[in-house]
Amino acid sequence: MRYRTIMLLAGLLAGAAGVAAQDAAPAGRKQIRAARIEGRPPSVDGRLEEEVWRSAPVLADFVQKEPVEGAAPSERTEVRFLYDGSALYVGARMYSGDPRSIQAPVGRRDNASQAELLLVSLDTYLDRRTAYTFGVTASGVRLDRYHPSDSEGSFDTSYDPVWEGRAQTDSLGWTAELRIPFSQLRFNAQEAHTWGINLRRSIPSREEEVYWVPVPRSVTAWASRFGDLGGLEGIRPTRRVELTPYLATRATLSTAPAPGDPFRDATEVSARAGGDLKMGLGPNLTLEGTVNPDFGQVELDPAEVNLSAFETFFPERRPFFTEGSQLLQGGGAGFFYSRRIGAPPRGSAPGDFVDRPDATTILGAAKVTGRLPSGLSVGGLTALTAWERARTFDAETGAFGTVEVEPLTGYGVARVQQQFGAAGSTAGVILTGVRRDLSPGEPLARLLNREAYTGAADWNLRFRGGEYSLRGNLGFSYVAGDSLAILRVQQSSARYFQRPDAGYVRVDSSRTSLAGYVAGVGLSRNSGRHWLWQGSLDVFSPGFELNDIGRIGSGDEVFGYGNLRYRETRPGPVFRGYTVGVTTENLWNFGGVRNFSSLRSDASFTWKNYWVNNFTAWVDLPSLRDDLTRGGPLVGTGREWAVINQVLTRASAPTRWNARVYYGENELGDPTYRFSGGVSIRPGPRWQLSVDPNYVRFSIARQYIGVRDGGTAATFGRRYLFSRLDQRTMLVQLRLNYAFTPDLTLEGYAEPFAASARFYDFGELPAARSRGMRIYGTGGTTIEQQPDRSYLVRDGDARITLPYRDFNVRSLRSNLVLRWEWRRGSTLFVVWQQDRSEEERHGRPVGPGSLGDTFGVEGDNLLLIKATYWLGR
Repeated sequence: MRYRTIMLLAGLLAGAAGVAAQDAAPAGRKQIRAARIEGRPPSVDGRLEEEVWRSAPVLADFVQKEPVEGAAPSERTEVRFLYDGSALYVGARMYSGDPRSIQAPVGRRDNASQAELLLVSLDTYLDRRTAYTFGVTASGVRLDRYHPSDSEGSFDTSYDPVWEGRAQTDSLGWTAELRIPFSQLRFNAQEAHTWGINLRRSIPSREEEVYWVPVPRSVTAWASRFGDLGGLEGIRPTRRVELTPYLATRATLSTAPAPGDPFRDATEVSARAGGDLKMGLGPNLTLEGTVNPDFGQVELDPAEVNLSAFETFFPERRPFFTEGSQLLQGGGAGFFYSRRIGAPPRGSAPGDFVDRPDATTILGAAKVTGRLPSGLSVGGLTALTAWERARTFDAETGAFGTVEVEPLTGYGVARVQQQFGAAGSTAGVILTGVRRDLSPGEPLARLLNREAYTGAADWNLRFRGGEYSLRGNLGFSYVAGDSLAILRVQQSSARYFQRPDAGYVRVDSSRTSLAGYVAGVGLSRNSGRHWLWQGSLDVFSPGFELNDIGRIGSGDEVFGYGNLRYRETRPGPVFRGYTVGVTTENLWNFGGVRNFSSLRSDASFTWKNYWVNNFTAWVDLPSLRDDLTRGGPLVGTGREWAVINQVLTRASAPTRWNARVYYGENELGDPTYRFSGGVSIRPGPRWQLSVDPNYVRFSIARQYIGVRDGGTAATFGRRYLFSRLDQRTMLVQLRLNYAFTPDLTLEGYAEPFAASARFYDFGELPAARSRGMRIYGTGGTTIEQQPDRSYLVRDGDARITLPYRDFNVRSLRSNLVLRWEWRRGSTLFVVWQQDRSEEERHGRPVGPGSLGDTFGVEGDNLLLIKATYWLGR
């Protein structure tokens, strides 16, 4: 089966190789010139009153993309460009026949929700692939993002350069001025420059989107279609040197410290200082460094209850790691997951009371990013984290102790990617390394790998201007350390080498290293009037491991994916557009066992009033899972199905809402249903309120609860214990924001969360590959609950004790954040966080009242004050 799949993909690739590589963009590009400022530059106040603006050519030939593709705009837009030796200036007049209809809500930077805006996108390298975007709304909110690929919808909002933008409304509409310093842009050193450029004006009151160079709806492209901005002469990349020192204080207020805990006071106060450095290495590369960084979370991770054996991966929010992060990704797998750096220590620290660090201290980190004139993108990062120790206290003896819970660790990531060809194809290499200061025999050496190295080559060959793409990757991993640490890797949930019926892998307790590989290939059609498709095959060997600096949920996989999609981008009598697709996914392990097989159909319809309706239906086919017993034999799974329907109102409306219903069942009739949605309203131009409730209830026919000895030969001499699980979760995400100005905002967030779980119908796997379960209390077995609420199972002479697992969890996470950019690049944060949580050992189902109970749960309050000062030009 795998051979036929590979041969089919080989045939598809051979067909793709015959497609001529050419740039499908029109040969004649639009052009505009910037005028040189000879005297005093304009003041950036959004008014366009200076005489110098009249000397610049006017760009006004915009074209509609929405609602009528190719039509003339309903309102005139005029844009002019000026420059001097230090910055590019953009001046724009947006006319409006009814200025009262201009939507101009005020929000924080990068929040342009429901606002009329102007965006200016610049391809400063003229590589026809990457772009910077700067914009401003009618209320003066600044927007900036970086496009790492030739796609308008793919952008990185963590790009936060230091620049100026202002807007003013008047009787004719509104005006905007932007000053973009050349020190915040990267471009090649030459005497005369031509940059790619595009502009977009959004008028949400009319659902109108106009562009200087509109990319057709049926095409996936962006910078490759830009026009040209000329006239830039005598400008040079600057020696960018920026220093941002910070000072932060932290106060923790505990409502109920544990009695007798010598490490916790009701009030704890600390302070720290550090700084970030950014400087240019020549005209194309930038070095960023940080010393004693403060990475206090301004946004909280969501609460969760994870009963699986697999790790939850949360998004990165720390600015040092998010900015330019796309230059450190590649290889076709999760080779770099920045939240490994500075993660909570993993060593154990036994004791009645333990003072354990919440995170590993990052002593310092540095990265280099940029793009050379040859089209070679470069990214590199290194970081050093400290030894971490936990303090312990034995209440009986009164003895204090110290336990090392994390070693001194160095991290490194290097990535290069070369662009070539008229269509912007790429080929790249990524290498990562981790080294921990571990001595043989110490407890942490038995827990953590001493060293880990990974690497991969990847490529994306684009044809016909990106209409077709052929991607592939080939990589490796290598980890080494104490034999007990490598044993943990072999037995982890990512591979389970100890499976008794897996004849192609085995546990070797004497190993001190483990190696693996990854390979993948995929072919897709990305643009076209109606038909799009994609097919791929990815292979992860059993020994492939990334979790020292990257992320992988499971190795030992051969994953096949296929998707066929039909879309209509031209408005009809009922819909503005729609797309309908079918998808198949199949997963095998290296033993040829199919672990998963799914068929899915989905459809999305945009109605004439811009409401959207999404529908999905899928069925999971019977298969054999190799992870349900968590190291035991294969388990059969039956057929499951689910349907989802979602309705979203017009995205540009001041008041929006959406509703989503999910319902599914397995072949035993166990239901899963979920109700979620949300509403976002603006009571006034400075206020924004959103409420997003979510309720999910699901039943699992086979929830793993443990393993015991004494099983039959059918299960290799062990008992693999399961139960049915009824889990219910309720949460509401509440956000209330007020913007005094675009640079001074107050944002509130709260998430009351409640979850309950009931475990019942306990039993064991009767035989490997079985889809059923031997239920305790039947077939000659008995089960009864004991006074301590545990369960005693009698099976002949065998006695099995099962712990009581039902639970009810309540938590409340909230924060209030004051952000003030008191001068360009310098920010003051005042943050109040609250973290309340409580768990009870009962399975009473949660209901709406459970969310109200979270406000009475005890917890900690945290007050943070942080000030940064930007020194640059």
